[in-house]
Amino acid sequence: MRRMVLVIGIAAALAWLAAPAAHADEIEVRAASLRAVEDGLVLDADFAFELTPRLAEVLVNGVPLYFRVDFELKRPRWYWVDEKAASKRLQLRLSYHALSRQYRLSTGLLQQNFATLDEALNVLKRLRNWLVVDRTVGFSDADYEAALRMRLDTTLLPKPFQLSALTSRELHLESPWKRFTVRSPQQLPAPVESRDPRGASER
Repeated sequence: MRRMVLVIGIAAALAWLAAPAAHADEIEVRAASLRAVEDGLVLDADFAFELTPRLAEVLVNGVPLYFRVDFELKRPRWYWVDEKAASKRLQLRLSYHALSRQYRLSTGLLQQNFATLDEALNVLKRLRNWLVVDRTVGFSDADYEAALRMRLDTTLLPKPFQLSALTSRELHLESPWKRFTVRSPQQLPAPVESRDPRGASER
């Protein structure tokens, strides 16, 4: 009887530990679309979420939050594994600077400052003109499946917060994969020809 109680207790504890990962879908991908431009295909997407009180507190205390956006484009094949046409990853860093009392959103060398957290989040939730498919990628005459998700990358939090994230839902923020069909991607626009006026006049 004691052994049975122990087993049930262990099972309950494991279920409790697994609960955050199972119920962490707190980001909603509201819209996602691809557009053809001269350089390839760009993605526009809108997300909906709010920081938990715990994450907002962590941010104000000087710990940056890293959001990761993943994109995939595949061609389904019933006779073989799917053909992957493109795979991209974007990292967005949200931080707070106590001296200036401003929030900063950065990706790569680009950064923006905001007076309030709401202003920073409004920009973070609107992804525009992200080049996800280079124009050199060739497409078959078939439909493709695109997939998109956003999540807080807890692996980039300080170690104590990484441990807390194992058991605390308040440190989790992610979306499920948003999948949508891309109907026979159009031929990418041809590059604009650049001609040297001097060379043209010489001819």
